[in-house]
Amino acid sequence: MAFDNLSDKLTGVFKRLRSKGKLSEADVKTAMREVRLALLEADVNYKVAKDFTNTVTEKCIGANVMESLTAPQMVVKIVKEELTALMGSEQARLKTSNKLPTVIMMCGLQGSGKTTHSAKLAKYLKSQGHRPLLVACDIYRPAAIEQLKVVGQAVGAPVFELGTEKPEIIAKKAVNEARDHGYDFVILDTAGRLHIDEDLMAELRRITEAVEVHDILLVIDSMIGQDAVNVAKAFNELLEIDGVILTKLDGDTRGGAALSVRAVTGKPILFTGVGEKLDELDEFHPDRMASRILGMGDVLSLIERVENEIDQKKAEEAAKKLEENRFDMNDLLEQFQQIKKMGSLKSILSMLPGMDKQLRDVDIDDRQMLRIEAIIKSMTAKERAKPDLINASRKKRIAAGSGMKVEDVNRLLRQYEQMRKMFKQMNGKGGKRKMMRGLNMPGGFGF
Repeated sequence: MAFDNLSDKLTGVFKRLRSKGKLSEADVKTAMREVRLALLEADVNYKVAKDFTNTVTEKCIGANVMESLTAPQMVVKIVKEELTALMGSEQARLKTSNKLPTVIMMCGLQGSGKTTHSAKLAKYLKSQGHRPLLVACDIYRPAAIEQLKVVGQAVGAPVFELGTEKPEIIAKKAVNEARDHGYDFVILDTAGRLHIDEDLMAELRRITEAVEVHDILLVIDSMIGQDAVNVAKAFNELLEIDGVILTKLDGDTRGGAALSVRAVTGKPILFTGVGEKLDELDEFHPDRMASRILGMGDVLSLIERVENEIDQKKAEEAAKKLEENRFDMNDLLEQFQQIKKMGSLKSILSMLPGMDKQLRDVDIDDRQMLRIEAIIKSMTAKERAKPDLINASRKKRIAAGSGMKVEDVNRLLRQYEQMRKMFKQMNGKGGKRKMMRGLNMPGGFGF
């Protein structure tokens, strides 16, 4: 995950500060030199890293932090505030037009993920109650139009295309199409190049002259490191972008682009791509990202993900069934399907404070949920409602039907029974203590 190494380095710096109690000016300066080195190793722009640590040092010394009994905590607080400010202080949002439709132009280098993230953005807008129209303006890359149709169909967004017609003409006719059919957002998926050139910029400028573009979003692959900042700077100088979508922030990247883009271009990061699935697009919150970098977790984003993806009514019904000991395999299947909507288990758990580092080297196999689903779906309706009916011969049939082993079926049934017992004990003496022991039992549902 992005920032893993940076987070480790910063944690080490602050741990050494906490061991000192009161701090001297020299302690702060030494710590900030280590912080600067950690930022540079994370591929943060040199000037950005230097200005950041200079500002933190001045604030720590100027605020008489060293005289405080909680000096280390105050240093961490100042670092968090400055990290947040570095990435934009407040969440930036898409601009919208009073006169429909709002037009968004996606731009970037070839291979940055424009087409995929056009679809991700369409899905995000649909979740907000909007009607987006995807537009195929990349007329050069082989199969680009077909790719947009595929991802558009996957997210339920229509695609407007005119083959190899000029991109500015396609954009103009697409906006008219949107007005005629009530689409309130138009997302232009434009062509990219292997590098920035005048032909690319000229084409993008022709599109902005043909239609009124309200948001020019630059899609940047964070895996290219410091070059991501150079790309953002160049596009901004030639095109005046409105914001950035940073992709592959879940990959093996040092994360420096996220800390440098705003400072170098003055333009905000609006979204981050955090996975390959079309629903893995997150709004960018500078304060929450700062918390994650400092190992404080991101509970607010986790809560939002739960609220957006989990059916509250079904969750309450499941909780009631557990309390009344009526929870069956149908309910268990429903809960696994709800959890799957939230993304990978590792990404969910990593949002909890202190969990990101603990989970880093842990292999959590999301396919285990698919295996459990396969086992449950191989049961008959009666067996799901009353698992006690499942005898040896039924287990063999279920195992064969799901492509699993009898041992796998036994494990699921055993863990299901343990869960039922755990919740049955909740209302008894020492119920909470027993419940916590149950939640920590090894091998819970294979995770």
